[in-house]
Formats: sequence, C-alpha cells, structure tokens
Amino acid sequence: MNLEEYFRRIEFHGPYENPDLATLKLIHRQHIMTIPFENLSIHCGERITMDLEFIFNKIVRSGRGGWCCENNWLFAWVLRELGYNPETLGSRVFSSINNDFNPMDSHLINKVVIDGKAYVADVSFGVSSQIWEPLELVSGKEQPQASGVFRLIEKGEVWVLEKTGRKPEILSPDFSKSSLVDKKQTKTIYCFTLVPRGVDHFLETSHTLQTDPTSLFTNKSICSLQTPVGFRALIGWTYSEVTFKPEEGVDLLDMKDIPDDEVEQILREKFNLKLVNKLVPVNNKACYTL
Repeated sequence: MNLEEYFRRIEFHGPYENPDLATLKLIHRQHIMTIPFENLSIHCGERITMDLEFIFNKIVRSGRGGWCCENNWLFAWVLRELGYNPETLGSRVFSSINNDFNPMDSHLINKVVIDGKAYVADVSFGVSSQIWEPLELVSGKEQPQASGVFRLIEKGEVWVLEKTGRKPEILSPDFSKSSLVDKKQTKTIYCFTLVPRGVDHFLETSHTLQTDPTSLFTNKSICSLQTPVGFRALIGWTYSEVTFKPEEGVDLLDMKDIPDDEVEQILREKFNLKLVNKLVPVNNKACYTL
C-alpha cells in the first residue's frame, strides 16, 4: 500500500506535501470522479470486507469501486498518510419510507480539522447526494455545490445533513413515474454524532447490509460515478446519465433500460469497471432514488 498507487488510480498529479484545505478538496474531487460508489460484489458472489489491505487491492490495484465502508475507510488511510489526522464517524441514513433515520450506523464518514476548522469528508454516498468537496462543520451554513445546496444542522449532540436540489427533467416519458426519480427538492440525507469510531464499530453493519434480505444493498445492484457535469448510475438494468443545469434550475435525467448482454459493456465504458465474476443485476422494490 502506498500513496503513489492511489494517486495514479484517482489520476491526481498535484503536490500534496501540505495537508491544507485546497489539497483535500482536489483529492476528494478526484476520488469521486474516478472511483465508483458500487455494491456489485454482493451480486457477483464476492464478500465485502473492511480489511484495509484487501480494500486497497480491490479499489486501487484492481480498478474497482466500493461502498462507503470501503471507500471512506480507504480515504481515512489516505488522510492519515497525508497528515490530516482524521476521525472516522458513524452516520445513520434517512429513510423516506419510515420518515426517520435508520437505527444503525450504516454509513461511514471522516472528519478533519484544518486551521482550526472542522470539515466532513465523504467520498462514497453516490448519485445526487454525493458531496464534491468537504463540508465545513458549521450549523445552518448553506454550502453550494454542483448538485445543489448542502446544509449541516446541529441538533444537540446530533448533526443532520440535508440538501436542496433542483427539479428533475426526465427526457424519456417511459420513466416519468419511475421510483428512482425523487421529485422532492429538499431532502434529509443522514445524521451523525462526533463520537470517533474504529473499524470494529462497522463490522456487524457491513455483514448485515450484504446478507439481510431486507437490506437495500441485497435488493438493488448499484453503481454510480460522478462526472464533471453530473453523474452516471446503473441501478439493476436502468442506466441513467444526469446532467446538472443550475443555470436553468433543473437536472436533466436521461434514463434507459439495458439488456443483460450490455451490462458488462456499460460498466466498462461508462464506469471503467471490469468485473472478475459474473454480475447478476437486481432491482427489487426498495427505497432508493437518484
């Protein structure tokens, strides 16, 4: 494991001697633009682990992506190597079905302090809720990014992340009523406390998410990657290209269903992914939106 291999993977060529905010923003952005948020291992008969060396080999050397417990755990190692002294935190994702946060810390994020200011770094939420650069840990501050305006709200010991986006404009009438399209412009994403967590805190969660038949991740095969103008996503057999149009107040959603025999080609051409084992796409009914 070394930083040079990681930097080649994310196509980062800048200086990194100083653990400052500008460097962190660049590395954060390069990570989300080159490494997909994906749970395809579950649907390829592979085991997802939190062993750091295994994650490094998978994401960096084998050119794969991963979900938050892989991407953000790898990113924590990167931050430590660069001298940022991160703290790993656990967060609970908001469920629109229950109108409440899920009961367990199913999402891993990192906090860093630079020049006395704290920031949340999260390189692995995917789709339109993915932040493109770290968010300053200040309650109520509006922080505009490509996909919309993010806010962190302090509520006692808990912090809540929410985002106001734009109206989705769906190009294909066939998907006008798709459950993947979120018509709400303001949404809650997750909540967290500032209690530092070690890897052991996420082991049971990681196991549950990839084995429980009611888990989102066992019910949907998901792959998403940010692009300079929006993001791409493959959910089951539905491929979407989303283009952010802030000047027009909309996001353009170009969606189509693809046949089984084109799945590998889409993954290769649109996400730069080549799987070793056969993917069995899944898109069962579950709460998940672009």
